[in-house]
Amino acid sequence: MSTQTHPRIHAKPEEMIPRIMVRAMFGLVGLVLILVTLATLTDRPVQHTPPVAPVIAERAIILTGDASGAARVFDTNGVLIADFPSDKGGFVAGVERVLARTRGLQGVDPMTPVLLQLREGNRLSLHDPATGWSAELMGFGASNSRIFARLLDQPRS
Repeated sequence: MSTQTHPRIHAKPEEMIPRIMVRAMFGLVGLVLILVTLATLTDRPVQHTPPVAPVIAERAIILTGDASGAARVFDTNGVLIADFPSDKGGFVAGVERVLARTRGLQGVDPMTPVLLQLREGNRLSLHDPATGWSAELMGFGASNSRIFARLLDQPRS
């Protein structure tokens, strides 16, 4: 019978995470899960949502995309506003996939227009009146929200 003389983990002690920190991390995760469960079970109302600001500019658009990352944006008359190849349309195609999934779950036609809205305070959002789904685009970074901001400036047919 052999006895082990060296530790199984081959890391220097100063490179290892202290056990108390790992326990604290799992404790915090457990606490958050308990709080969210209690809030859900007691139907606690949502608090601290962003204020609803007035709409400055709005445009109805139709999004289409595919798994390669290519995406197309049309106006309500079917006129092509923007055509993003697979290397440029990743964010738009990703938003379209989320929207298509939400619509598919609720049985809504995927070609129904969504509203691209610029609100007071320079907040850009996408809202689907058919499902109630919406996304604040400012949370995805300046370059991604700039893509949608340019769609507001495109000529209208």
